[in-house]
Amino acid sequence: MVFGGDRAMGAAPGADAASTMRFALHVMRGRWFMFFASILIMAAAGGTYIFGIYSKAIKTSLGYDQQTLNTLSFFKDVGANVGILPGLINEVTPPWVVLFCGAGMNLVGYLMIYLAITGRTAQPPVWLMCLYIAIGANSQSFANTGSLVTAVKNFPEDRGVVLGLLKGFVGLSGAIFTQLYRAIYGTDNDGADLVLLMAWLPAAISLVFIPTIRIMPRNAAARGERKAFFLFLYASIVLAAYLLVMNVVELEVIHFPKPAYYVTAVVLLLLIFFPIVIVVKQELKTYLAPPAPTAATSAAIVTITVDEKTRASNNNVAPESPDRRHQAIAATEDNSSPSCFQDVFRPPARGQDYTILQALFSVDMLVLFVATICGIGGTLTAVDNMGQIGQSLGYPQRSISTFVSLVSIWNYAGRVVSGFASEYVLARYQVPRPLALTVVLLLACVGHALIAFGVSNGLYAASVILGFCFGAQWPLLFAIISEVFGLKYYSTLYNFGAVASPVGSYILNVRIAGRMYDREALRQGGRRGRDLTCIGVRCFRESFLIITGVTLLGALVSLVLAWRTRNFYRGDLYGRFREVGMAGAAAAGGAEDGKVHEAEASSSGGASGSDTKDTSSSETVNGSKV
Repeated sequence: MVFGGDRAMGAAPGADAASTMRFALHVMRGRWFMFFASILIMAAAGGTYIFGIYSKAIKTSLGYDQQTLNTLSFFKDVGANVGILPGLINEVTPPWVVLFCGAGMNLVGYLMIYLAITGRTAQPPVWLMCLYIAIGANSQSFANTGSLVTAVKNFPEDRGVVLGLLKGFVGLSGAIFTQLYRAIYGTDNDGADLVLLMAWLPAAISLVFIPTIRIMPRNAAARGERKAFFLFLYASIVLAAYLLVMNVVELEVIHFPKPAYYVTAVVLLLLIFFPIVIVVKQELKTYLAPPAPTAATSAAIVTITVDEKTRASNNNVAPESPDRRHQAIAATEDNSSPSCFQDVFRPPARGQDYTILQALFSVDMLVLFVATICGIGGTLTAVDNMGQIGQSLGYPQRSISTFVSLVSIWNYAGRVVSGFASEYVLARYQVPRPLALTVVLLLACVGHALIAFGVSNGLYAASVILGFCFGAQWPLLFAIISEVFGLKYYSTLYNFGAVASPVGSYILNVRIAGRMYDREALRQGGRRGRDLTCIGVRCFRESFLIITGVTLLGALVSLVLAWRTRNFYRGDLYGRFREVGMAGAAAAGGAEDGKVHEAEASSSGGASGSDTKDTSSSETVNGSKV
């Protein structure tokens, strides 16, 4: 296989192999392979969402009541969502450090849980089990920070799409784990071996793809990438449809043979790795494109010169010397990078780079935080208790596993749909992204009500609705944070936004749902200190009526944020990132004479109605990190 100019020169067979090897290395070092590696890491990073499958093994083997089990679930949510530490580490180290730490934590945390529930170690106290699951789940925050944040910075103009796709694969990971678990370990156990699979598989994937996850500069061939993301979307839809069909088939076939599970697992792996074809196609375009000059890709600041001699003759101003120009740039950089404690309560305009404290103390972050507590806290309570809800309503164990898998599949659907749909309505109609969050929370109220009233066979619909709504909230939350507060400290702010999830989980899951479940179980004759089991609609009725009301409150709060940001979302959110891409393309076109010529950008001045002439001699674009 010969690429580019090698074919025109009639390359020898040895050169053919060398060219193929160069192209293979180009693919593995490219942005699209990095995105594919992020997909695989994310597809293995959602083990926390199948807690409903292996929670029964923990509850039975360790003799926990429901409130203790929900306390364990709360620490799982704390670990999965409190990612301030990986965010801060990612600010000062390359992404591979974060991924390496996460792989180690994942292996240690879940392996210790497996040893405890299988009796291979002495039964640990509750606080130690909480520590184990928090460490294991916190590896998800490290994986998110190391791969997802890096992907957003590599594709800043498509951040909503990138977030939707990557978080979508996190949603699918529960169904992927379930299928692989059935093929490897069978179905004749209570889920203990699933914990072992969760211990080694995500750690192995992160370690394999660590060298590919890094921030990469954009080039002139990086335009028109939205079509490629749609190809990734179609591949993920096929994967989700396959998982959905397999869940239905396995539910209907009472004795699904073990060899059939092997076949389904092989097909599953082929579908997961199919996007490598898209990667090769995209990287071939960049491989055949003319390379950008080294100065354009390595310089921290690109200076766009706008025919200084012509400007000087028109304005009778001498051209500015390069030394003075660079001094002015340095002074601007010094002034634009205040310390963390400077101007905390005087934040910049929305869309500019906030400092960490400016973002944390802003009204927008407070409103978004409250809406997230109400919304994600309620749906997460339903997801974590899906096993006990199904048991209390009289569903068989096979159906309960199907509910958990349905939640995972529709979790994926919610993440992908909210990412793509919110991006579309934002670009087409300037609809504020927080308004999409309001719609999602209103829909979640329907799912909570179905559980509260115990509608006959309503848990199937509830698992679909709540799985969709739970997944849909995450891309919206992270996209809103990146748009309103900027990308400079996105690693930290991204993880701070996720802290609202365990806060809501503790209030709604531990203090309300768990306590009311145990109270009803005691009323039915159960005894504390043993495996408390509650049967009937009343087990979760009161708690989910409360959760329905809280979610409705969250919808109203998110509507306030949509109103506050309506003018901001009517503007050009990604204009500065397009300017960086245009600057790189202009630098590539003018590499021969060493100068970059570009027409004077007067559209911004014309939009405000000003007739004042622009007398500045140069424009700088900070493109070193984007």
